Amino acid sequence: MRAAVFRRFGPPDVLEVVEVPRPVPARGEVLVRVEATSVNGGELAQRQGRLRRIARTRFPSFPGIDFAGEIVALGAGITDVTLGDRVWGTVDERGPVGSAAEYLVVESWRVAGTPQHLTSIEAVTLLAGGATALVGLRDKVRLRAGERLLVRGAAGGVGSIAVQVGVMLGARVTALAHPASADFVRALGADEVIDYREPIEDLGRYDVIFDTRGTSLWRLRTRLAPGGRMVTIAFDLDRPWRSLGAIAVSGLLGPRRIRFFLGHPTGALFEDLRKIAEARHLRPVVDSVYPLEQIAEAHGALESGGVHGKVVVSIRSSSAA
Repeated sequence: MRAAVFRRFGPPDVLEVVEVPRPVPARGEVLVRVEATSVNGGELAQRQGRLRRIARTRFPSFPGIDFAGEIVALGAGITDVTLGDRVWGTVDERGPVGSAAEYLVVESWRVAGTPQHLTSIEAVTLLAGGATALVGLRDKVRLRAGERLLVRGAAGGVGSIAVQVGVMLGARVTALAHPASADFVRALGADEVIDYREPIEDLGRYDVIFDTRGTSLWRLRTRLAPGGRMVTIAFDLDRPWRSLGAIAVSGLLGPRRIRFFLGHPTGALFEDLRKIAEARHLRPVVDSVYPLEQIAEAHGALESGGVHGKVVVSIRSSSAA
């Protein structure tokens, strides 16, 4: 089977597509024929080597976190899914398996059924961002109807879903984004769009701040209203220890601390997301689609900026090897 891989840190062209053996599911695992995956910001940072000071990367490294496809084989002891089920899920991004491949094996608890009205390409644009936004806004800061929500990085793969989750939960949503993205985020339901280049000190006050950038976190926290909460899914990659230190020190501030989390989604969370998508609270955010052979170009597209939603890699099985 074909799979994407990189053997050293560098620009997008370090990525290549190679032939590797098709994996066999062990007990508790399923084999998924992957139809689509997306490019996530963390994958760019890993490939560039920007995470090497805080996390080890083993080579060869296989990119890809989220996936949508079909179960084609079952390991022993599987009772919760069946052959032919159309599923979506994520791999352990710190593990050896990547989803930018024709097939992958994954524990059955990591998958759930895909929204019935969506193609795999559409569905995968909701997956990682949807799980992150749902946990961050619903579970971590418990966003309530009528509250003022600021989404920083609102046109990106996570931010574009956070805008929609905020609308679903009844918040008044303000989006920080490039002016060229204003129409896109308004179409997702944002009540207001502010140029992300505006000085942070000139922003208003918000009950909840959802950050996807990870920079200037301490300054951003000053924009919280009394009783406000803030959550970030990123830290400053150029000053990682300083950034993570600021997050840690903010824990002394109690409810007004900067909440930082890394997603560890399960099939149960993806099932919640499926129901929300099927209720039409979320719309797909497909920016562009590349075949697996052009995964380097897909990474380059996200790296260049200006993306609205998600860059998707479409995967069509070409061999049984």
